[in-house]
Amino acid sequence: MALNPMSVAKLKVVRKSDMGAFLDAQTGNSTDDILLHKNQQTQDVNIGDEVEVFLYHDRKKRLTASMNVPKMKEGQIARVKVINKTEDGAFLDVGAERGIFMPFREMRGKPEIGDTVWAKLYTDKSGKLAMTMNVSDEMRRASKPASADEVKRGDSIKGTIFNITDAGAFLLSDERYIVFITRKEIPCKLKLGEEVTARVTFIREDGRINASLREQKEKALLSDAEKIFRYMKETGGTISDKMSPEMVYRHFQISKAAYKRALGHLYKEHKIQRKEDGFNIELEQ
Repeated sequence: MALNPMSVAKLKVVRKSDMGAFLDAQTGNSTDDILLHKNQQTQDVNIGDEVEVFLYHDRKKRLTASMNVPKMKEGQIARVKVINKTEDGAFLDVGAERGIFMPFREMRGKPEIGDTVWAKLYTDKSGKLAMTMNVSDEMRRASKPASADEVKRGDSIKGTIFNITDAGAFLLSDERYIVFITRKEIPCKLKLGEEVTARVTFIREDGRINASLREQKEKALLSDAEKIFRYMKETGGTISDKMSPEMVYRHFQISKAAYKRALGHLYKEHKIQRKEDGFNIELEQ
């Protein structure tokens, strides 16, 4: 059986030298024996031992072994760091001698070097280990339902984002609850793998949780009003109360209802005044 780089194998030590140990490449030809350098050994090995190793190509494209194998098993999911990027994908740190490649098609969003993302280890069609951020099914299987005895409306809940859709974002909480945050309850741009603290707004019958990243309505009103007032000063002092919900969200990441509440607050505070046509709001002179 041919051995592939970027894979894990259990191989027998057939000889040793000052450089390290040589492993049987299973080709029947001793010239194909694979070097397990002494610097890549995590414990002493002897002739006849079977050792689990991570295989990779060295700079001369020779198949080389290391006892620094991935810390996660095939099929497992974990939060791992992006350590390099190319035009074709990214490399993730799973504790092996080399980063494991994640093809572009297996990415979700645009992870950058240094980001930590949820990913799964798998073997691709060529027999090499690879990574994917398509982990929604695994997250559902790993999750557990929340109960009203454990979680209450208004509670803070911490977790990491594992999926972002047009409808909103999904996170897995520290307690392994699946939490959904609808788009209108997301006041800022989120990244996959990001750790956030959300406020529980609803507990569904199936044990899933709805939550918000927005402040409580009273606090949100003040911060929304401040954001809109600052925008008006920066753009000439005039704004329309007929702005579409899509435009409101694009500018302020809030709902149309929150937008109108904030305008009403600014009006009551005499920071803005309504124009005669009743459609535009402008700063007082």
